[in-house]
Amino acid sequence: MGSLLIAVIYLIFISLGLPDSLLGSGWPAMRVFFGVPSSFAGYVSMTISFMTIISALLSPRLMRKMQTKWIVIISIMLTVAGLLGFSVCTEYWMLFLMAVPYGLGAGAIDASINNYVAMHYSGSVMNFLHCFYGVGAMISPYIMASALRRARWNEGYRWTAYLQIAILVVCILSLPLWKRNQTKEEEETLKNSAGIREVVRIPGAVQTLIAFFAYCSGEATCFLWVPSFFAGTKKGLSAGTIASFGSLIFGGLMLGRLIAGFISNHFGDRKMIRMGIVLELLGILVVMLPFPGYVVTAVGFVMIGTGMGPVYPAIQHMAPQNFGRKNSAAMIGLQMASAYVGSTFMPMVFGLLQQALGIWIMPWYLLIFAFLNIGMLEFSYKKLVPAE
Repeated sequence: MGSLLIAVIYLIFISLGLPDSLLGSGWPAMRVFFGVPSSFAGYVSMTISFMTIISALLSPRLMRKMQTKWIVIISIMLTVAGLLGFSVCTEYWMLFLMAVPYGLGAGAIDASINNYVAMHYSGSVMNFLHCFYGVGAMISPYIMASALRRARWNEGYRWTAYLQIAILVVCILSLPLWKRNQTKEEEETLKNSAGIREVVRIPGAVQTLIAFFAYCSGEATCFLWVPSFFAGTKKGLSAGTIASFGSLIFGGLMLGRLIAGFISNHFGDRKMIRMGIVLELLGILVVMLPFPGYVVTAVGFVMIGTGMGPVYPAIQHMAPQNFGRKNSAAMIGLQMASAYVGSTFMPMVFGLLQQALGIWIMPWYLLIFAFLNIGMLEFSYKKLVPAE
């Protein structure tokens, strides 16, 4: 039964990835439909992320009062409502209303599942788990690209909602699995888990949160702006082709986490993070190369995504070890909230910068966050335990 539950959790992470790349992939067409500047994507993304921050901050309390399986069901239902809502929007302002359930559906489910896996499974399982997030995030740009070729951007959101509904049905059918695999030890740990105020005082916690903020700032900027980067720097590309470039980062993330799933138990979380960020930096340098075609740039973004791949799961997986099982739920909730602060504001900041200076500044923007990420993590290790 345990292996069946893990399979369901992998499917849940596919559902988490599905909505995340739709806005970036569809925005070049959506902004024309709504008649708004390119930078306005940042405001919608910010609203979605803000609601996710609220959901993530509430997750420790929810985990103390509600079983994980019900957090999963409610969260997926909210996401479906948001996706269907986006599909019927006819005015730009309507996107903000639909962004509320869209964002609320992400934070608590992400934190609760990450905490469950971090407490009970190896780093390998965590990386494979987040690899499946990449599967979902890589699929949706192709759904949007297909919708743009055959219909309109609205259908991209609607078709994705149908996939989410199918996953929701599977999760409902799997409810008995959660009951059979829910241990008394886990229930007791969650009921007695620490609060956010207590956890944030632990040495190394603040630095870890800043690092997670930096990582997700770069990741979310890529999620939203990679198609627009190609649209602004490479000439002669169709709308469908531009939309499909939204899968580059997600494909890289999936590849990076797949590889990490096989080797992370050998190298450990910290070494996986270091190797990943080195590859990310090399990818940024490749994107900076002044080639007129799009192939080299596409390879660079895949390298960036592959390097980013093991960073997120490794930081999450280290939480029980670095901060204790009692503090794990609150710490992971805080990490999720910190991550979405980066996701909320930094893509919007980049949108304003690229509108003023040009989309070409994107790799330089990513470089700042890559260095901040590794710098804060290395500093936090010194406050916690000796490096591996």
